[in-house]
Amino acid sequence: MLSYDVTEWGKPLQKALRETPAPTGTEVLVRVKYCGVCHSDVHIRDGYFDLGGGKKFQMSDRGMKPPVTMGHEPYGTVLSGGPDAGALPIGEDRLIYPWTGCGVCARCLEGKDNWCPAPRYLGIQRSGGYADYMLVPHSRYLVDATGIDPSYAPILACSGLTTYSAVNKLKPYSSEDWLVVMGAGGLGLMAIAMLHAMGHERIVSCDIDAGKYAAAKAAGAAETMNPADAGTLARLQALQGGIAGVVDLVGASQTAQLGLASMRKGGRYVLVGLFGGEIPLSLVPVAQRALTIQGSYVGTVDELRDVVALAKVGKLKPIPTETRPLDQVSRTLDELKAGTVVGRVVAKID
Repeated sequence: MLSYDVTEWGKPLQKALRETPAPTGTEVLVRVKYCGVCHSDVHIRDGYFDLGGGKKFQMSDRGMKPPVTMGHEPYGTVLSGGPDAGALPIGEDRLIYPWTGCGVCARCLEGKDNWCPAPRYLGIQRSGGYADYMLVPHSRYLVDATGIDPSYAPILACSGLTTYSAVNKLKPYSSEDWLVVMGAGGLGLMAIAMLHAMGHERIVSCDIDAGKYAAAKAAGAAETMNPADAGTLARLQALQGGIAGVVDLVGASQTAQLGLASMRKGGRYVLVGLFGGEIPLSLVPVAQRALTIQGSYVGTVDELRDVVALAKVGKLKPIPTETRPLDQVSRTLDELKAGTVVGRVVAKID
């Protein structure tokens, strides 16, 4: 099999050839056809996430030791299974849920693998989809996405799932409420499209790159603003009824401060982005303004099936997506790091 691996943190991925793995136990062997290239892989390739204040969360502390095959948005053909895999859709294409857990803890048994305290995520602790073959630990992580363009379906496993789970945490809100989406990259555009798919129209997209505003409007944003502009806070606070909720797909100090300051009483701030940093937080106003501050990390396999269902019936509007050969994955990660990608990139594995 062929793969592109992290062999040294922060360096371009290296092509590798090794024996194709054989599934054991409940494992399923998949021939990968497409794999989304996610911004999270920029941080994973670098080997750390910025925690602010000079602190870093090292990927080596999460069980990653090079060589590592990243790629957590795979889509491919089911080839075979281990002796305990049960009935499988052999020869059929499936979207793969990547946020797999240990399978035996309370969270996994509740169907919340993404909250497992000992995660075994595909493309992080387990080999991922920047390869032509991969192993999936169980058939329950195979999701039927028939009818969705296979070059687009992979991003539903992360961008789609992550934003679906996050925007649902903004509830309850009414059709008259204004909601803010921080960031108009791949996740930001998907969050706008997700809110629009749920019937919401009063959406503000905030991004420092005005070149992304057209894509945000096309996805369903009613307003676009630059979070770095001095007057943006006042503009947000002046919107009729105030800001009911903010979903932050950037997760930088600037977007967090703006998001929290902009909300009316009872507002909900949902943090998703992993850009990194920290903010000072006065505790009394949080209580007096009855604010909710919540983190949101990917989602469950059941939520992924909900996302796929939205896409199948045409409610979830596709965001700009470019397909590139797998051998351009390092270039794509570089462009994601520089912030020059509009929408998403999906690697095609020949």
